Amino acid sequence: MTALKDVKGIGVKSLSLLQKININTVEDLVTHYPFRYDILERNNLSEMEDGDKIVIDGKVESIPMLMRFKAGLNKMNFRLVTPSGVVGVSIFNRAFLKSQLTVGTGVTVIGKYDKLKNVITASDIKMGLLTNKIKIEPVYHCTTGITNKNMSTYINMALLMYGKEIYDYIPEKYISKYNFLNKKTSLNIVHNPSTPEKLKEVQIRLKYEELFEFMFKINYLKLQNKKERTGLSRNIDKKVLDKFIKKLPFSLTNDQLKAVDDLVKDLSSPYRMNRLLQGDVGSGKTIVSFLGMLANHYSGYQSALMAPTEILANQHYQNLKELLKEEEVSIALLTGSTSKKDKQVIYKGLKEGTISMVIGTHALIQDEVEYNNLGLVITDEQHRFGVHQRANLQNKGIKPDVLFMSATPIPRTYALTIYGDMDVSIIKERPKGRQKIDTYVKKNSEIKDVLQLMYDELKQKHQVYVIAPLIEDSENSDLTTVCKLRDQMKLAFGEHYRIDIVHGKMASQNKDNIMEQFKNNEVQILISTTVVEVGVDVPNATTIVIFDADRFGLSTLHQLRGRVGRGTSKSQCILISDSDAERLKIMEKEDDGFVISEEDFKLRGHGDLFGTKQSGDMSFKIADIKSDYKILLQAKKDSEEYLLDKNTDEEELKKKLITSITQG
Repeated sequence: MTALKDVKGIGVKSLSLLQKININTVEDLVTHYPFRYDILERNNLSEMEDGDKIVIDGKVESIPMLMRFKAGLNKMNFRLVTPSGVVGVSIFNRAFLKSQLTVGTGVTVIGKYDKLKNVITASDIKMGLLTNKIKIEPVYHCTTGITNKNMSTYINMALLMYGKEIYDYIPEKYISKYNFLNKKTSLNIVHNPSTPEKLKEVQIRLKYEELFEFMFKINYLKLQNKKERTGLSRNIDKKVLDKFIKKLPFSLTNDQLKAVDDLVKDLSSPYRMNRLLQGDVGSGKTIVSFLGMLANHYSGYQSALMAPTEILANQHYQNLKELLKEEEVSIALLTGSTSKKDKQVIYKGLKEGTISMVIGTHALIQDEVEYNNLGLVITDEQHRFGVHQRANLQNKGIKPDVLFMSATPIPRTYALTIYGDMDVSIIKERPKGRQKIDTYVKKNSEIKDVLQLMYDELKQKHQVYVIAPLIEDSENSDLTTVCKLRDQMKLAFGEHYRIDIVHGKMASQNKDNIMEQFKNNEVQILISTTVVEVGVDVPNATTIVIFDADRFGLSTLHQLRGRVGRGTSKSQCILISDSDAERLKIMEKEDDGFVISEEDFKLRGHGDLFGTKQSGDMSFKIADIKSDYKILLQAKKDSEEYLLDKNTDEEELKKKLITSITQG
């Protein structure tokens, strides 16, 4: 598709700003859907009561009078002739509109009506009359430097210039079956809706397409797995593994032991393992995966474990080395930061089979990496890798067994749809000694109490996480930002404690460096977005404070809460919000991630089950698993049918869908 820089009106600065919110291509731009719509319905003055919100259009009757009170405060007054009478309009701090509000100009005014004075105190004035009784205005997520109007202009220009290039991923038979409009028309309507009915119609069509494409990928991989179920046959001596388990400095829970048994049975079976290991925060999934790697090593095969971040990969590497220090096993760490010289040594060891276990990041699936006899592939926090990345790692072996790990408990109905062909092992028991984290919901007015609580922990040489939902200010949001919180925390604690920030837009190396400093207690307060949701163990961190907690799903809050309570000291989680208190109170009384995920699913849909919108292949742009569950089921059924249809003449579409798996 055409490059974003070729869209008329998008200059170098705009291009850079769009990239900050992950809009890198024309397709990204035209599928940057509104997150809500403002419906402007024309009111009649005679029907309004005092204090009512009013939307009315008309023509400017008088030259606006501008009054300046002091720096940063001004007020403008003018009269407006509307279809239902003349009304006065006052608006604050919009002096820049004066030159546009000439007599006879058509405008739409939104504000609060004072019936006694017959005056509207306007919150907004939009140029132009309402062409219909109802006007539907899209509202987009933007960033500082790009307004909602800019975004709308860019999107519509891209549709006008390159609409013909937009590829439709719905097969013709289903377009006809459901009487769907074509993709270009649907995108035009979703960004410029004329009626609520038409908007709903195209939203269903675009949601179906997104879910069809996703389920096609899932079903294609399932089909490939079923075709290749003949796996490696091993002869594993369970007694040797049991002997190792008995020597561990801690006892495994019954759930952990059951999961280890599941892995050993799968590894011993002639069929290829395809298993999901689900466990709540801190339930001990990692040790189970390590024992699976050891069993695989005993049978003479290599293992690879892929983690989503370098710092997590390094943590796994150090823990695995410590665990197997008395075993004769060669373990390597391979990440983007590994030196060129060390990489060559590791590549050689993996190819020749002298390295038995390797832990790493995406570096494990680079073309240069060849394995001698890869028998087990493990992906940690598997939802953070796209479908294609997981497939690439699996294909590195002859027919390796595959284990997916996730600390995000998934509701049963949802798991059956997405992971229908997987065997599932669940760890629900909490390891002995693992403490319950005290959780409190606080209002913004109680911030002094929260700061005091933080100070008490810092005085005891403990560390604190502070979480914000945004990186920087946005035109459409007043949510607390990482940068704003950093300034506030420096005012409160900057003289005595070191404060730093991490967020998803930072370079991986910078992020890992700061996380490492926090782990080493060189940083005492770490301010972050949900990027720390999956991160390193910092036993000395005892407090996590989450601002604007109402903006997160319960599952994400539970994941974030799991960052503390990893040492022996009592830990706490503070949720700060002035709204949604009833939902957040669930966190005060409940610490079972599976119960919380079910509540989250009921309340919000898939929303934050998988953390942020950047989470691998689960980041839908317009669809929502809960509210669109029926569409998902239909898309699942249709994609299965289409995949197995030998008579289709749409081979180009099939190829594009399959290619999108390997290209992301």
